[in-house]
Amino acid sequence: MTVFSKLKGFWSSRQEEVNEKFHRTLPFADYVVDRWEKARLLGFGEGTSVYDSCLVLGDVSVGEHTWIGPQTILDGSGGGLTIGSHCAISAGTQIYTHDTVDRTLSGGVCPIEQAPTRVGDRCYIGPNTVIAKGVTIGDRVVIGANSLVLGDIPSNSKALGTPCKVVSQINF
Repeated sequence: MTVFSKLKGFWSSRQEEVNEKFHRTLPFADYVVDRWEKARLLGFGEGTSVYDSCLVLGDVSVGEHTWIGPQTILDGSGGGLTIGSHCAISAGTQIYTHDTVDRTLSGGVCPIEQAPTRVGDRCYIGPNTVIAKGVTIGDRVVIGANSLVLGDIPSNSKALGTPCKVVSQINF
C-alpha cells in the first residue's frame, strides 16, 4: 500500500466520521490538526481553538475559550496583538499590527508602520472583517461581517461597515 493510498484511506475515514458527527466536510489539514492542541502550542488560553488554516505571525496573545475560525490572519509582528477571552473571530478575518502603505508609496524610504492592536473580552468579529493596526476594540463588542475597522470601537457596542462605525449599544 502506497503512502498516497494510506492518506486517502485516512482522509475518507475521518471525513465520514466528522460528517456523521457534525454534518460538515473540512480541508484535509483540519482532519489532521487538532485545533485545541494548536492553540496550546501557540500559548493561547485554556479552551481556545484555532483552525490550521489560520496564519499566526509575531507576538499574538489570546485569552481563554476563544474560537478562531478558518482562513484568518492574526498579525502580531508590529507590536503585538492581544485578543481577549470568550471571543469569536469569524472565518476570513484579518487583524493587523503593521502596514506597508507609506513604505510602498515612498519606494522603501519610509519605515513599515507598526502599532499594537487589541480585541477585548466577549467580542464577536464577523466574517471577512479587516482590523487595521493600532485599533482597540473594547469588551462586549459585535463587529458586523465585511467591516473595515480603522479606528477604536468602545465597549458594549455594535459596529459595522466600511469604514466601521458604531450603530448601537449593547444593553444587556
